[in-house]
Amino acid sequence: MHPVHLYNSLGNRLEEFVPLVPDKVSIYCCGPTVYNDPHIGNFRPVITFDVLRRLFIELGYQVTFVSNYTDVDDKIIKRAAELQIPESQLTEGVIAEYARLVDAVGAMQPDYKPRPTVYMPQIISYVDDLVKKGAAYVVDGDVYLKVREIPNYGELSGNTVDALESGARIDVNDKKRDPLDFALWKKTTDGIKWTSPWSEGRPGWHTECCVMIDSIFRAQNGYIDIHGGGFDLKFPHHENEMAQAKAHNGNQLARYWIHNGFINVNDEKMSKSLGNVILMKDVVKQYGGGAFRLMILASHYRAPASFSEDTIKEAGVKLAQLQEAVKKAAIALQLNGVENPEALKPEHEERFLDAICDDLNTPNALAVLYDENKALNAALRNRPLNLDILKETYSEVRHAEFVLGIPLAIPALSEEDKGLYRAYNDAKAAKDFAKSDELRQRLLAKGLF
Repeated sequence: MHPVHLYNSLGNRLEEFVPLVPDKVSIYCCGPTVYNDPHIGNFRPVITFDVLRRLFIELGYQVTFVSNYTDVDDKIIKRAAELQIPESQLTEGVIAEYARLVDAVGAMQPDYKPRPTVYMPQIISYVDDLVKKGAAYVVDGDVYLKVREIPNYGELSGNTVDALESGARIDVNDKKRDPLDFALWKKTTDGIKWTSPWSEGRPGWHTECCVMIDSIFRAQNGYIDIHGGGFDLKFPHHENEMAQAKAHNGNQLARYWIHNGFINVNDEKMSKSLGNVILMKDVVKQYGGGAFRLMILASHYRAPASFSEDTIKEAGVKLAQLQEAVKKAAIALQLNGVENPEALKPEHEERFLDAICDDLNTPNALAVLYDENKALNAALRNRPLNLDILKETYSEVRHAEFVLGIPLAIPALSEEDKGLYRAYNDAKAAKDFAKSDELRQRLLAKGLF
């Protein structure tokens, strides 16, 4: 099996991937808080971790991929109140739209899409375990984790307890014993809440993800291969997830921690304060999800990605070139007796795998794909057609496009379609240009020319 090297944020070094369970990979990617229309920044981790998932599938691993929806949050409560609708109505609508956009950018839907509202019994039980272990304490209905007692707290983010303490502030009404401690459960009278041994309230954000991982991967003692998300989640979110796993299960929650960079808009950081936040639905409507995906893949996942009218239009041109080549090749293969071109397996895939297995180097992987696409066009122009060369180049291109997740339409010819092509070629050979033009128009109408 081709080795995969990934940059592990835990230790900040490139490491060869070794699965916890042979031939299996467990991945958890932090998903969105579903209170408003998702923006393009929400979709960089969608695309990054979709490529990682697809790579492991291509290499023959059995992959379990989990990405959550955070459907309990102060932002949700506030937004639902503004709209004067139930919180569940808001979250269901945003989740449905998000799932639609995941499809639009060519990403596979997760195997599991957990929500805290569904896992509340497990969350309450997990927090109760931490209290009983002495790792957490209760103050007036709130529950806090004892951060100072967590071994090596800060090792993921590069922080230390002393450094965090020097910058910490504690409010006069703060009930925590220590300013570094964080809430596992919050007593509340506002919005959605649940009954717990400590109060009516809702869980802390860091606890929700941690518990859903622990529940779904209980057979692995809540320990997974890969946990990921955007750079902004490294601290405090992922650090605090790891802290709870150390206290509850005695592990670091994940062996590899992977974080993607941000998206800049016209060379500026995207932010509400700058007024340059771009909604994903608008990009899909104007440019298409495939062009956006190809634009994102043009940058290494740990580097900033650049969104501008020029970059996404350029990606759209590249996408059209890839689409045209595989369409023509798939048609040519079927007309020459290859009933299912998508089932072809490449004999030579090393150049592409060398690139993509090097810490998901999608810019280099795309360069290989574009070279292979040129070879595919050359194979189509060969006369007489060399079917073996066409089959090999097509399979190389398609397997690279699978790993990169580039959404392309591959035509499947019916017997009627094949008959139209034969008639068209016969009319051309007979120089019956009126007939051949009429048949060509029929094939064009079907998107087959």
